[in-house]
Amino acid sequence: MIARIKSYIKPILSSGKFSSPSGRISYTTMVRYLNQQESINIDKNLFESYKFSVDQLMELAGQSCAFAIAREYTSVKQCAQKILVCCGPGNNGGDGLVCARHLKQFGYSPEIYYPKRTSNTLYENLLHQCIENDIPLLEAELKDFASKRLKQFGLIVDAVFGFSFKPPVREIFIPVICLLENATIPICSVDIPSGWDVEKGPAANGGIKPEMLVSLTAPKMCAEKFKGKYHYLGGRFVPKKLETEYKLSLPEYPGTDLIVPLH
Repeated sequence: MIARIKSYIKPILSSGKFSSPSGRISYTTMVRYLNQQESINIDKNLFESYKFSVDQLMELAGQSCAFAIAREYTSVKQCAQKILVCCGPGNNGGDGLVCARHLKQFGYSPEIYYPKRTSNTLYENLLHQCIENDIPLLEAELKDFASKRLKQFGLIVDAVFGFSFKPPVREIFIPVICLLENATIPICSVDIPSGWDVEKGPAANGGIKPEMLVSLTAPKMCAEKFKGKYHYLGGRFVPKKLETEYKLSLPEYPGTDLIVPLH
């Protein structure tokens, strides 16, 4: 009997994946986790060698995050609860704006908190698209909002800081980071939990504790410290040549999915 079990398990493990009882695919091969400089270099390669544009990558990233949320948080939609999307001033915030737009198209009710807007045309256009899709912008003081309205939301999307973040947190973002750290509703972080060290993970006080993490292109080293329920990878656009160059060992995406769970 034992020999028979071993003969069954071995080919499954050698393939690098197996199906869990829930039907999810888990990966036994080790996807490579990137340090900060590798993440920056890969983005640079995508722009310069593969001719992706910033807005193109942002659209792919934000869409992947919306897909992952729709996969795991269907009850938010069914209960007509709202999703709070917290956006920072850089590319991570742009991903959040795109995510909000797709969530609206999927039938959710997102609202955007965007404390430091930029005059960059790309971000202005992304925000304009959200406004034209009737996505409200949160204008109230965050302290008053947290005490009065936060309980109306079923999920928070954390799109404040990306992999280029270096401590300390600037004063203007301290309120939203405090909100995220003390939230009692689920959080989905885009690429890295905001305020975490990209390589070392959360600060000594624990930092943000997201229930979901959507890694983009490839997971960053801090994702090894992620203790939440759902970890997804969004990056089906990554060219095979680039994957080979950086030895990323990315998993196969099932069917036509743009996201894949990492367990």
